[in-house]
Amino acid sequence: MALLTNTASLSGSLGSIRESLLDQSSSNRALLLMAPLIAFELLIFVIPFFILLRISVAGSSTDHVFAEGTWSLEAYREVLTSDLLWSIIGYSFQLGAIVTVLAVVIGLFYAYAIWRSTGLLKSLLLFSVVLPLLTTLVIRTYAFDPLLVPAGLVPGTVGVVVAQLYIVLPYAVLAIYSVMATTDWDVVEAARDLGASRPRSVLEVVVPQVMPGIIVAAVVSFAWSVGAYAAPELLSNDITFAMHVEGLMLSDMRYPEAAALAVVMLGLMGVCIAGIFTVLNRFGGDFELA
Repeated sequence: MALLTNTASLSGSLGSIRESLLDQSSSNRALLLMAPLIAFELLIFVIPFFILLRISVAGSSTDHVFAEGTWSLEAYREVLTSDLLWSIIGYSFQLGAIVTVLAVVIGLFYAYAIWRSTGLLKSLLLFSVVLPLLTTLVIRTYAFDPLLVPAGLVPGTVGVVVAQLYIVLPYAVLAIYSVMATTDWDVVEAARDLGASRPRSVLEVVVPQVMPGIIVAAVVSFAWSVGAYAAPELLSNDITFAMHVEGLMLSDMRYPEAAALAVVMLGLMGVCIAGIFTVLNRFGGDFELA
């Protein structure tokens, strides 16, 4: 009897050890599969950001783009106290806000049209969204010059908004539609059977369910538009922060100030994107900022 008990105990211990080894092996395989992605993130995003951060706190130099081995907050003082830079930052965020609102609203209606259409019409609507992505950014942007110049919209903010909206709208539509395609239409029908009107059923049933897609569309549109370069450069006389950073680096050779402006903009954009998550989550859905 004791022998049987010992054998059972030994078998249980071996089974526990085997499960532990299998779990550890699975964890190691997952970590191994993630290694290329982690390396890519480090090389493309993390390391360059710390290099940018280091340059932003370096001193200026007349002989080089920045004084190596020095530490200074002069670049941040220049950025934070310059009225010109704050006007450029304000214009960039204004452009981003306008384009984001338009992209989300139009993208929501367009995604709904794709969702409810069938057959050839659905294919045409999807093709019309993907087609602009097959051409280069500069060609897509510059195409608006001969279209908007006769109307007096170029150079000007309206032309920039139209061109930038055309750039980001496909991504907004696809982000919203990818979530909307998984929504059950029977839920909308049930809301209408209970007395909800067509607009109310869409607003109170569809919109909360596609909120993750709306948030992604808003974040992509805002981040891209705030950092816009091609549309303002080609269609406007106004200066965005991306254009000013280019001027500081390539024309004035003031790398610390350019890096400081980029760091400040990243911080401000992070705050605004967190605000987008917070505000839109209150209207439905549960999308976490990871």
